[in-house]
Amino acid sequence: MKDCKIAFLGGGNMALSLIGGLIADGFSPDHIHVADPDSSRLETIRANYAIQTHTDNISAIKDCQVVVAAVKPQQLQHVVKQCSPHWQSSMMLISIAAGIRLSDIARWLEYPNAAIVRSMPNTPALVQAGATALYANEFVSTQQQELAESILRAVGLTLWVQNEEQINAVTALSGSGPAYFFLVMEAMEAAAVDLGLDQETAKLLCLQTAFGAAKMALESKDSTALLRQKVTSPGGTTERAIHELEDGGLRGLFENALIAAALRSRELATQLGEDHA
Repeated sequence: MKDCKIAFLGGGNMALSLIGGLIADGFSPDHIHVADPDSSRLETIRANYAIQTHTDNISAIKDCQVVVAAVKPQQLQHVVKQCSPHWQSSMMLISIAAGIRLSDIARWLEYPNAAIVRSMPNTPALVQAGATALYANEFVSTQQQELAESILRAVGLTLWVQNEEQINAVTALSGSGPAYFFLVMEAMEAAAVDLGLDQETAKLLCLQTAFGAAKMALESKDSTALLRQKVTSPGGTTERAIHELEDGGLRGLFENALIAAALRSRELATQLGEDHA
């Protein structure tokens, strides 16, 4: 894996987090190429990572085995069509653009047997704590799947979903999920301030509690439901708080929120998949 040549189309934060993770894993900077139209940004990238930089996509993908499309969803069609005349059978395309279906990418690429992987990372990848789901088309070999997983694993947990439709559920859960937790933490901090804590104390206690709870859940074999029960003593303060949350319809709110996000993901897939000049 570390001998292959990888091109990143787009030098944004997600691309840089992947590049940083790959280099930390021992991947040679000489084998990493990035293309971005912003020459000043490329100078900064070159200074920080000592990788190969390009102002155009075509020179970046030359002789590459993996091309990571790390552009905004609205830009992906233009970028893929631009690369189409220069595509080779040995290449694999990894898209991290939300909401773009494999069939649309393949159509824009105009390469019937192109190996394409669709991935859905989330923003904690920026601190190497991401959660990424992947789905590959039928032309991606086992070796290419392992390579795609290795690249995304450089910034956190990775897993494969069984069908492309599940990417919409992933988008609703882990793709948008950090914002849900930020909202919960925001609300808890505000309530703690109302109870008399100063802002900084409330923030630190809330963030460490969120981190600790996530760490416990990751390292435990118990379900989250059982973990909750273990810290909820009968007649205690936690039980009283849980009753308030349950009576307020917390579960239903989260269910409705994820359904709405998944529906929006399907809508965006249709909108962004339309051809344009």
